[in-house]
Amino acid sequence: MKWKQQLNGMKAYKPGKPIEEVKREFGLDEVVKLASNENPYGYSPKVKAFLESDYTNHAIYPDGYAQSLRTAVAEYLDVKESELIFGNGSDDLIAILTRALLYPGVNTVMATPSFSQYKHNAEIEGAEVREVPLKNRKHDLEAMLNAIDENTSIVWICNPNNPTGTIVSDEELKAFLAKVPSEVLVVLDEAYFEYVNDPAYQNTLPYVQQYPNVVVMRTFSKAYGLASFRVGYLVGQEDVVAKLDPVRAPFNNTILSQKVAIVALNDQQFITECCEANEKGKQQYVEFCEKHGLDYYPSQTNFILFEVKADSDLVFQEMMERGFIIRSGNALGAPGYIRVTIGTEQQNSKFLGLLEEVLTEQGVFA
Repeated sequence: MKWKQQLNGMKAYKPGKPIEEVKREFGLDEVVKLASNENPYGYSPKVKAFLESDYTNHAIYPDGYAQSLRTAVAEYLDVKESELIFGNGSDDLIAILTRALLYPGVNTVMATPSFSQYKHNAEIEGAEVREVPLKNRKHDLEAMLNAIDENTSIVWICNPNNPTGTIVSDEELKAFLAKVPSEVLVVLDEAYFEYVNDPAYQNTLPYVQQYPNVVVMRTFSKAYGLASFRVGYLVGQEDVVAKLDPVRAPFNNTILSQKVAIVALNDQQFITECCEANEKGKQQYVEFCEKHGLDYYPSQTNFILFEVKADSDLVFQEMMERGFIIRSGNALGAPGYIRVTIGTEQQNSKFLGLLEEVLTEQGVFA
């Protein structure tokens, strides 16, 4: 068969083991997943109430244009409906962008470590990938500018960055955008936008109006707690969205996901409460790291990447056997570190107590 040459040696994305499998494997009654940065508080009570009373006819196709959701998001963001495109999660939007703009002969610039799907999708399309190491734990925007040439098609800025949780300040971003060539698309991936409380981070939607080559991606998967419903959206100028839309699959958001996202959007009090609880939970990890002299990345998200002074894979395995699924830093370009989703206060306390046991067994703590 005539496979794309780029697929040779590529591996599919492998999510962590599901909770039920971990329970069976280790004989556990309870397993807490702190690996994928989901909202530990779930979704809005209004969503729960809606789902309990919903009588959607799932035998018909959804609205391919997502008109009701489009109107709701446009009003909430104060943008035009024609400036939005919806995806089956941000992963779908990344695939749409790469399919539309990347091909053999062009290149794409991104930070490393950063979200793996930028590189993965670029390689499928046969584009050259130019990875720029972080500097001072943030995107090195100056080096990224230097990596741009006449063949650059997309620059990715994950802000806040996954897996580090660090941000690019508005001042830094503003200076960067002013220097990027107008024919290069800049993608601002803001999956964790709702969690940021650093005043140096500003709403970037005005940059979409100022620069035709800037788009912003956000999602309902994180703070809104709708990860399984797969709803992401992109904001860009009308001409850009019109170019991207033909690449989108005809019915890429289900009827139910569109309805649920509207309900979730209309409960901003829930989002505020989740973000406040997240800050308190984050402080539990910061205090643990400072108590034990462990390095940590200053996070503006609902996860934290921190040092364990031991083999990351070993710590990952030991914690899984104790009922907590996390991410090893070895898989994220950060050996000797682990990335942990910030859970509820009770989950965090139990996790950190068990982690202290593991690191003591490994000789990290006396």
